[in-house]
Amino acid sequence: MRSYLYLLIIISCWGCTQNSTIEKYQNKRAHIINIHDKVKEIKIEDVLIGNIAVPYSFDKYLIISDHRSYDKLIHVFDKKNFNHITSFGYQGEGPSEITVLGHLEFNEKKREIYVADHGKHCILSYNLDSIITNPNYTPLVKLKIREREFPDRFHYINDSLSIARIISINRNHTFNQSIAKWNMSTGEMSPMKYSHPNIERKRAIFSVSLKDNIYVECYRHHDLMTICSLDGDLKYNIYGSKWDNKTSNRFLHYGGVSFAGDYIIASYSGKDNTLEDYQPTCFIIFNKTGDYLKTIETGYRIDDFCYDKDNNRIIMVLNDNIQFAYFDLNYII
Repeated sequence: MRSYLYLLIIISCWGCTQNSTIEKYQNKRAHIINIHDKVKEIKIEDVLIGNIAVPYSFDKYLIISDHRSYDKLIHVFDKKNFNHITSFGYQGEGPSEITVLGHLEFNEKKREIYVADHGKHCILSYNLDSIITNPNYTPLVKLKIREREFPDRFHYINDSLSIARIISINRNHTFNQSIAKWNMSTGEMSPMKYSHPNIERKRAIFSVSLKDNIYVECYRHHDLMTICSLDGDLKYNIYGSKWDNKTSNRFLHYGGVSFAGDYIIASYSGKDNTLEDYQPTCFIIFNKTGDYLKTIETGYRIDDFCYDKDNNRIIMVLNDNIQFAYFDLNYII
């Protein structure tokens, strides 16, 4: 009988140990570095960009989508000096125009830019070199997407495989969100296996590392980051100090996330979003197993950001006294 009890204790302890490697609770993230004086403004003088903008780093270019433009919606800049090179994608209802601009994704091999138009329910394909050399260039329709179930953001791997955030619209006009494998050739969507069991309404952003065969999700209204394999198997759940499973939009936690070399970098707020200064001002840096490393405080309100791997820096869109800026990661991580 005593041997049986010992066996039960050993099994129980082994289970707790195994679970603790997957479920990580970080109640204290206190290694804070202030880099406000190291943030460098990007001065864009040749083109006006509205207050809803998203930055992308592709090849030797910084590409900014301007969701409030009444003219051309996408702007291309040289990453070295941030000089404006060209703009494309007219706002409008015409056959080569964009009605409701969505996510931009990139095919590095073919040097193509894929642009989601949620008004016409399609993905447009632009050749980068043709955009730069031909002001009258007309995009191709790469594929049509569904109206009530569609990818609103995706990471392109090839035409038969992308990792996508899928939006499914319900009859009552609410929506569900999930991560799936998406075949752009057939339109088939295969949801990933893991979804956190204690979250009723999921609102999350994600990033993909092909090199490590993982993706990361950071939740906007829950203090949670999840890391899974590209087959959808859970690797780690990382909980912050404000974690709970309540269904509420009141608090904003994560704003955005990206893999940056050997690290995961995520903008983080943790504030009540009814406050005027609810937006993230800092980045939390993790390793790829979700262990906390440090917090980078910028002192600026961060709307969005991207990782520039060629120069190892973070490029930001800000809601502050400057609109665009960057900082180098070389001396930070």
